[in-house]
Amino acid sequence: MKTPSIYVFDCSAAGLIISAFVELLDQSTSTSGPSAKDCILLAACEAHETLPQSAEFPADVFTSCLTTPIKMALRWFCTRSLLHESFDYSMIDRIPGRQTDRKTLLGELNWIFTAVTDTIAWNVLPHDLFRRLFRQDLLVASLFRNFLLAERIMRSANCSPMSYPVLPPTHQHHMWDAWDMAAEICISQLPTLVDDPNAEFQPSPFFTEQLTAFEVWLDHGSERKKPPEQLPIVLQVLLSQLHRFRALVLLGRFLDMGPWAVDLALSVGIFPYVLKLLQTTTPELQQILVFIWTKILALDKSCQVDLVKDGGHTYFIRFLDSIDAYPEQRAMAAFVLAVIVDGHRRGQETCIEAGLIHVCLKHLQCSSPNDAQTEPLFLQWICLCLGKLWEDFSEAQLIGLQADAPAIISPLLLEPQPEVRAAAVFALGTALDVGSDTSRDGQGEEDDDDEKVKAEAGIVKNLLNVVSDGSPLVRAEVAVALSRFAFGHNKHLKSVAAAYWKPQSSSVLTSLPSFAVKGSSSGYTTPTHYMPHGSIVPSPIAPLLRVGHDSQPVSRDGRVSSSSPLATPGIMHGSPLSDDSSQHSDYGALNDCVTNGVLSYSRRKPLDNALYSQCVLAMFNLAKDPSPRVESLGRRVLAIIGIEQVVAKSFKPAGVSIRPGEPSTSASASLAGLARSSSWFELTGGAHLPLAFRTPPVSPPRPSYMTGMRRVCSLEFRPHLMSSPDSGLADPLLASPGPSGVSDRSFLPQSMIYNWSCGHFSKPLLTAMDDTEDIIARREEREKLALDHIVKCQHSSLSKMQNQIASWDTKFETGTKTALLQPFSPVVIASDENERIRVWNYEEATLLNSFNNHDYPDKGVSKLCLVNEFEENLLLVASNDGNIRIWKDYSSKGKQKLVTAFASIQGHRPGVRSVNAVVDWQQQSGYLFSSGEISSIMAWDLDKEQLVSTIPLASDSSISALAVSQVHGGQFAAGFVDGYVRLYDIRTPEMVVSATRPHTQRVERVVGIGFQPGLEPAKIVSASQAGNIQFLDMRCAKDKYLTIDAHRGSLTALAVHRHAPIIASGSAKQLIKVFNLEGDPLGTIRYYPTFMAQKIGSVSCLTFHPYQVLLAAGAADACVSIYADEILPPR
Repeated sequence: MKTPSIYVFDCSAAGLIISAFVELLDQSTSTSGPSAKDCILLAACEAHETLPQSAEFPADVFTSCLTTPIKMALRWFCTRSLLHESFDYSMIDRIPGRQTDRKTLLGELNWIFTAVTDTIAWNVLPHDLFRRLFRQDLLVASLFRNFLLAERIMRSANCSPMSYPVLPPTHQHHMWDAWDMAAEICISQLPTLVDDPNAEFQPSPFFTEQLTAFEVWLDHGSERKKPPEQLPIVLQVLLSQLHRFRALVLLGRFLDMGPWAVDLALSVGIFPYVLKLLQTTTPELQQILVFIWTKILALDKSCQVDLVKDGGHTYFIRFLDSIDAYPEQRAMAAFVLAVIVDGHRRGQETCIEAGLIHVCLKHLQCSSPNDAQTEPLFLQWICLCLGKLWEDFSEAQLIGLQADAPAIISPLLLEPQPEVRAAAVFALGTALDVGSDTSRDGQGEEDDDDEKVKAEAGIVKNLLNVVSDGSPLVRAEVAVALSRFAFGHNKHLKSVAAAYWKPQSSSVLTSLPSFAVKGSSSGYTTPTHYMPHGSIVPSPIAPLLRVGHDSQPVSRDGRVSSSSPLATPGIMHGSPLSDDSSQHSDYGALNDCVTNGVLSYSRRKPLDNALYSQCVLAMFNLAKDPSPRVESLGRRVLAIIGIEQVVAKSFKPAGVSIRPGEPSTSASASLAGLARSSSWFELTGGAHLPLAFRTPPVSPPRPSYMTGMRRVCSLEFRPHLMSSPDSGLADPLLASPGPSGVSDRSFLPQSMIYNWSCGHFSKPLLTAMDDTEDIIARREEREKLALDHIVKCQHSSLSKMQNQIASWDTKFETGTKTALLQPFSPVVIASDENERIRVWNYEEATLLNSFNNHDYPDKGVSKLCLVNEFEENLLLVASNDGNIRIWKDYSSKGKQKLVTAFASIQGHRPGVRSVNAVVDWQQQSGYLFSSGEISSIMAWDLDKEQLVSTIPLASDSSISALAVSQVHGGQFAAGFVDGYVRLYDIRTPEMVVSATRPHTQRVERVVGIGFQPGLEPAKIVSASQAGNIQFLDMRCAKDKYLTIDAHRGSLTALAVHRHAPIIASGSAKQLIKVFNLEGDPLGTIRYYPTFMAQKIGSVSCLTFHPYQVLLAAGAADACVSIYADEILPPR
């Protein structure tokens, strides 16, 4: 016979046939015979057994079980039950009802029988065998269900039925008892139903009881325990309207336990049932069905195909559009729709036909930003759904642009939740048409309409506004979106980027109107790039790259050709690298060069040059992002526009004069080029002033300049520089296609926000993840401890602070730069100029951990702060360049993890070499304030990871010290380079509360500032470099009420205790002096002549313990010492 086929052998010694058949199959599989897998054999008994010959069984017991299972089961059961004397067996043939109608007795019995046999099979059989026999074919499934019954009945007559494939024994499974009980309840109604056709049939309590058993399992079960055996019954219950709602709710609870539960439910065969339910319109089932589908799709995306085939997507679009559902549940519907369209063209098309774009945009418009009702999760998923809907699908992108989608989505870029902002960036980024591979060769693009170009320009402008967002999640999405833009507008961006690398007057760069500071009289620039508008820019490269001290000129990708860069127009006219002393710059030259050359070369419609310039700048900023992931994405974007990153080797270029006074040693480590690169201008002595005010710098003679460039070229670049003769440029390298992979779509970096957000739905959603009890207990214990210590501090009668309790040689080559004492453990954290961070336990004198803040350690750490000191605290490390990195698990060796990183300072004054950031963190408000040699103070909300306020500085002077109030949220004080002290309060509209200039003897910078302990809001201590410490009451700013002349002309550090009436100041002359708030000296720590004493070098940092009278001092000789009050020994 042909396969597939089923054989039933109902005869004595049937087992013989099966073993012979298996032998035959084994032989034939070696040849090309029928596959054994496609044959199913059922035999009534084993090889040595004969069929039962008793009167209680029909002659063909086995066949009867397989064909009329309910009658056989009842007949067999009745002979064994208490009913057998009084029961009329002929009634079994007259059971009223139809097998398919569950509201009748026969239908109910058939339904319970199916549920019981399914359950036994699922619990006993291996899952793949169960799926093959019970879920793939209805006939096979019913035969095997009946075979389980046959096994039970025949075993009672001492026969063991056999099957191929072999099944484990099931005749003693305890679910048969549940069947017997249900059968008995049904049979007990049989006489009345047969006698009176109008009598009402009472349904069996079987399903209700089984659901209760399942509920009990849900209350106590878990992944580690045995799976709930009632799962197949729950599935059967879904068929009945009576129990459906309860079954769905319990099923939802089960699926919420984790992916393992969803896996189990899918193995039972839940899928077709819940798919069919999407055709129902009962309103109360909607929410739970959406929840169940969310759980299924969070585990298995492949279900998208069946959903679209059955038109299931319309159910979710309707739900998404319904007003009465909660936003969290509508977010789930948006998630389901996002999965349906994710990478599935048929899904995208059907959802667009169903109007999904307009539904989504409508709900984004309804949720105005000031409306507190909008659920962030809902906004996030609407954006992700839109992004997935038009990802790589240009028809959908056009519909979105026509519906003004970018304008509707862009307000979400200001939402407080980073996830929503990242999702909005994703939606905007995927709306950019990357262009198909054919169109990139230049065919078929002439009809590209202006509308689309305008819309793309609008999208890119919106993206550039968030390129310096506080959250790495958002910046990573911006990088991915810009890479799509770079891919579509590759040639134009390449030409602009190439123009940057050419040393010439950058007229492109001056046309950057959108970055100008509004209302800033100082002419400084704002966030995303660092140039004065209206003046010629010091250099085309300096703004893009932070300058390391000893870095060498490194150009990317060899965009320096040996074919005379001097021929380009900009160099001939007053570029700082030429000897031509005329200072005018030929404005049109570069633009002409670019327009004639490359822009006409590509057929993609160009946007305006200013926008391309801003994009290139943004890409450079991303490529030196403090977050490693964003940085690597940024570099990939640069690679798309033909700028390869290189590694700076140690070499000394010939003929490039290094600025006097700087070490002319070469970059010793092989550090990745971008973060360290310097520009030609920096190295030839300028870039401190805008060109317009500068006399021409003395530059090396042209020939040696050329050799320097050639030298760079030959040492640094891979030899893939191809020339492109038809580009029409003076420099053939500029239009070279760059890496050969660029034309390939797979080169684009992938977005992460979608997969990352999907993870939310695989976690349990119904059980609230509250803080566990031990976390709360520890927090309360720490708060109590802190209060006790504060009271002690406030009432301590301090006498001396000279008792050194610990000293630690940090082994920092450059000396200690900053230190921090942990509040609740005897731990001190210190860091140095090279951004190495070490954590030391001073009671046990052991080093707990040591790690680098990042890979280009040439900035120095300006401040260490603890975030969430009552919890598992995080270490906030602020570098001198204003980059903030937050670490967790930093005190376990090698376990430290970077939580987030961002640049807190954006844009510095022209000609300023380093920002010298000053930073402080305020726990109560959740704000981080940062400033430095810039014209404003930036206030970041770390919870929202967002810049919440930019406070402009009144004077041209920059800030040299910053301290926040630990008592009044939103208050902070700043000390300026010119001796001013100003008190700010971010809660007031004008920000500045008062200003005073206490340090007037000589104009000396304020090196330290702090709020006095206690609750008074405006009492401040400030110390200037001249050595005087002033006690100020900012409410009457005319007068400082107390002055201490602590150190003559060499004060380097100041510390004010949070709660105890004590301050300390350090000097370059190796002294630390301690005073109380009345100005009385409490002691001096200095070099002792004694043999045993620890020496200290020039004091570089001082810090008090927040809740105890302990002082940590770091010195230039890498020693950190901790001093205690003699009366209060350390705990």
